[in-house]
Amino acid sequence: MDVVDLVLLKYDGRPHRRVTGQLLGEDEFGTWIGTPRGTMVRYSYGLRRVSWTKSDSVRLVPRDAWWMAMFSAAPSRSEIYCDVITPVRRTGETELTVVDLDIDVIRMRAGGGVVIDDEDEFAEHRILFGYPDDVVAAATGAAAELHAALTGDTEPFAGKYREWLGRVTGPGRREPRHR
Repeated sequence: MDVVDLVLLKYDGRPHRRVTGQLLGEDEFGTWIGTPRGTMVRYSYGLRRVSWTKSDSVRLVPRDAWWMAMFSAAPSRSEIYCDVITPVRRTGETELTVVDLDIDVIRMRAGGGVVIDDEDEFAEHRILFGYPDDVVAAATGAAAELHAALTGDTEPFAGKYREWLGRVTGPGRREPRHR
């Protein structure tokens, strides 16, 4: 199975985090990347520089959208975690890069509640990094769109993701090794 690096930057160009996953395929919603439990996530700043995922997940990176989503199996507290981002760019043969615009939209596993997180960070970075008006409009529009989709019965959030997640959690998958 092919691997792909998903690179997240901040708006000023600073590296934010990086995860290497398994390229599962593409469909009408975008590119699906599997990240089995134990996948390493590298952070570029802060106290935590490396962590390992605690749940099997599949990530969806749409072609032209201002968001990407991570759908996680139990025991993750979040069922769906969406980052508001700039549209994806292919920056290498096996590398996809996005700019993280701070806002997250999360559907919790218990109870199915949907929250919009880090709007304060978005407001702070809007001033600090000088987000242009069109970026602000696209990001806040994406957050509102995601909130409606995650509280409604809209695909790929209604259940389409489960077949892709099954490719990560299904029988015969290899357990990643920690180094």
